[in-house]
Amino acid sequence: MTGSTHKTALIPCAFGVLFALFGLLAFKENLRKHSMHGAVLIALLAFLGTAKSLAYLPDLFRGTADKPAAIITQSINAGLSLLYILLAVRSFIQARRARSS
Repeated sequence: MTGSTHKTALIPCAFGVLFALFGLLAFKENLRKHSMHGAVLIALLAFLGTAKSLAYLPDLFRGTADKPAAIITQSINAGLSLLYILLAVRSFIQARRARSS
């Protein structure tokens, strides 16, 4: 989308590979808990790495952003990562409540 040839453009792909790996590991019952916690850790790292782009959204909407494609993709990554973290924490809480009752 940006025409970039920098290796850093592949960072989102690395997150995807890690999510796929943790997803595959989650099929094994004895690894599921650890796998899901690992996936949330990766999502947290992705959020922390891309959250700075949210500060540039006003510039994007005004049309004065330097790299609009980068801001858009990083903001989407930050939003999806945060959503995943929230849903995973909710799931962890529900699982703990179900186990205790």
